[in-house]
Formats: sequence, C-alpha cells, structure tokens
Amino acid sequence: MTLVELIGILMFPAIIGVLLCGFPVAFTLSGMSLMFAFGGWAFGIIDLGLLGSVPSRIFGIMTNLVFVAIPLFVFMGVVLERSRIAEDLLITLGILFGGMRGGLGLSVIFVGALLAASTGVVGASVVTMGLLSLPAMMRAGYDTRLTCGIICSSGTLGQVIPPSTVLILLADILQGANAQAQVAKGNFAPDPVSVVELFAGAFLPGLMLVGLYASWIIFNAIFRGHRCPALSFEERDMPDLGMRVVKALISPLLLIGAVLGSILFGLATATEAAAIGAIGALILAAVQGKLGFSVLRSAMHSTMMISSMIFMILIGASLFSLVFRMYDGDHVVEAFLLGMPGGALSAMIFVMLVIFILGFVLDFIEIMFLVLPIVAPIILTYDISPIWFGVMVAVNLQASFLTPPFGFSLFYLRSVAPDSVATKEIYQGIIPFVLLQLLGLGILWTFPALATWLPEVLF
Repeated sequence: MTLVELIGILMFPAIIGVLLCGFPVAFTLSGMSLMFAFGGWAFGIIDLGLLGSVPSRIFGIMTNLVFVAIPLFVFMGVVLERSRIAEDLLITLGILFGGMRGGLGLSVIFVGALLAASTGVVGASVVTMGLLSLPAMMRAGYDTRLTCGIICSSGTLGQVIPPSTVLILLADILQGANAQAQVAKGNFAPDPVSVVELFAGAFLPGLMLVGLYASWIIFNAIFRGHRCPALSFEERDMPDLGMRVVKALISPLLLIGAVLGSILFGLATATEAAAIGAIGALILAAVQGKLGFSVLRSAMHSTMMISSMIFMILIGASLFSLVFRMYDGDHVVEAFLLGMPGGALSAMIFVMLVIFILGFVLDFIEIMFLVLPIVAPIILTYDISPIWFGVMVAVNLQASFLTPPFGFSLFYLRSVAPDSVATKEIYQGIIPFVLLQLLGLGILWTFPALATWLPEVLF
C-alpha cells in the first residue's frame, strides 16, 4: 500500500474519532475532507483539480427530484405526530387488546408498524409511544425492561417499512453504485434501481420484523405472564369502544393506502406519493379539528430542521467520497473485497459485519454515506441483486438505532422516560430485540425472495 492510499484509508478513523467527540455530522464530513484535501495538496501528494466538480455535485443533489420526497414524508410524519392522531390510535388499541396478557405490548408494536407505514420518522415514533405507552404499561405491571424494548424496537420500524427516508437515500446510492458496477462489467445500459422497487422490496421484510417482535411478546405472555399482565376491566372501560376503534384506525389506514398503494401499483412516483401523503395528513388533521396554526408552524419548523440536516449530510458525504477517491482509497477497498477468499459470500459477510459494528458508535446516515458509496459498487459486481442488498443494508442499519452505547432510540426513550426507569434497564430491555433483528437479517439472507419477489411481481 502506498503512502497516498494509506492516508486515504486513515480518513475513516479520523472522521469517526471527530464524530465521537460530538461534532455535527455534516460539518465533520465536509471539514475533515477539506483538511485532508488541502493537506495532501500542500505536501504535493494529490491534485486539487477534482474539487472543481463539487459545485456540480451539490447542484445535482439539490435538483434531484427523488430527494424532494424526503421533506414531504418528514412533514407528513410530523403533522400526524403533532395533531395527536397517533395518540388516539395507541390509546384505543391499547384498551381493545389490553384484556389479554401481552395485549398492550402487541398494540404498541401494531401502532409502531402503522406509524412507520404512514410517517417513516423514527424519532417522532419513539417519543410519541414513550410518552403515551410507557406510563400505561408500567401501571399495568409490565416488566420495565420488556416495556423499554417494545417501545424502542417498534419505533424503529420506520427505518424499513416504506415510506422511509432511509430507503429513499439508499435507492439513490444503489442507483449510482449499480450503474458503476455494470459499466465495469461492460454493460453500458443497466436497469435502473428505483425508490419504488426498493419500497416494494422492503415491504415483506418489514412485516417479517413486526412478526418477530410480536412473537417475542406472545412468548413472554405464554411462558412469563408476570412480565406482561392483562389490564383490569376498569382500565379497559371505554364507552363506544367499537366506534372509537374504527375512527382511530380509519385515518392512518386511509393515508397508508393512499401513499403506499399509489407507489406499489404504479399510480405515482415516490415524490408524487409523498405529496399525496403530506396533503392527506393535513386533511386528516383538519377534519379531526386538530390542525391549528401552532401545529402547522411546529410541523413546518421541524420539517425544515430535519430536511436541512439530511441535505447538509448529503453534501458533506459527497465531498468525503470525492476526496477519498483522490487518495485512491476506493481502489484499496476494491482490491481488499475482491481478493477475499470465498468471493461474494465473504465480501457480503464482511460488509454486513462492518455496518453492524459501526452501528454501535455511529448513526444510520453516517454509516450509509461513509461506507456504502465505497463498497456497494464492488459488492454489486458479484451479480448480487441491488434490491436484496439494499434491503439487507436497511435492516442492518435499523439495528444502529438499538445498539448501545449510541443507539438513538435509546436516547429518545431516555429523554421522555421517568427517573424511575434506569438507563441500565433500557439497555437490557433492547438486547432480545437486537437478537431478533439479527435473526431477521439471517432469514432475509437465507430467503432473498422476501425482498425480490414483490418487486418482480409488481414491476
């Protein structure tokens, strides 16, 4: 390995070290990349000519129509959270299923799946369910560790179940990586990788994770009933419960049908469906009398903050990728992965392991933009389905929200949990769900058709 290549590889630990010191992701990626670029230029190691492409890269990011879906989906999720539609659903279903052991936990998982399918915003889901379900589950006598695990894991389903901002960003990375891999193999007209196909590919694996989480709660209800007891009759007393259930369910189901249905059946692109979802969320909030000026202002402010953060990270990651290639770091990684004994199997295991380990210290956006632009083109040269690979990465990235010490879902729950809930109990409670996450990853590895069947049928 030459000195230039070694410096390029050192960019990874340098940036991870700065991130662990607490510096913002977007500015760390940009700042460290520029430091390495100008440092290499000062010592005559690299040429800065390639930096001239940065403005066109930024312009390409900002004019990418696929990325327009991100602020629209974020806005939809924040409106639903601020207008308390999710709160009505959680309370109603909790009362409906609370009469059976584990019923309250199952209702939280079910609501988490619905929130994921209608918002895709993990932070809002965890905080909302933490504020609403944590006190109710503890009053019902649920084990604290099981309660924390249920809330954190169900809130992260928005990572995999479409529509998800993760899948939108992944689709863009995979599109470029697949084109690069196919051109390297002599195919100059590769089939595109679209957001719609990735949404379809992630749908069944997302439901699989819901089933695994629910199975763990049912196991506890059968064999460890004291950890998840049933609610008393007084706690479940609600007049007109049937009508309340219908009213609580119909709003999110209509929105899910409008958004996912229009995407999966080819009636709208992801961006158009996101616009439908944003308008639909406003209509639902207005019909239920919960759309005031304060709600709208708060939703617009949160959308601007989240979207700005994502696009700043996109720009910083683009600069990092460019400088990394200036140091020939991509050639080093390519030679390493292609030279591994075992071929595609070893390369995939290595990449999945790296992503999982990085999830202990970095969040999903940092991992996605640091690792995937480098390794995805190499992995896809092995004739691996980009849809299956993308869904595998998405499921793996979901674990980064759950794995301590820096799992974001753990911090979200800690911020709304009472002092009586120890941080240790939150960490202990999430362990079974991380293992279920790995089990889901293993099932998806064994049965790739879970990710590839639906896109093939629909498209």
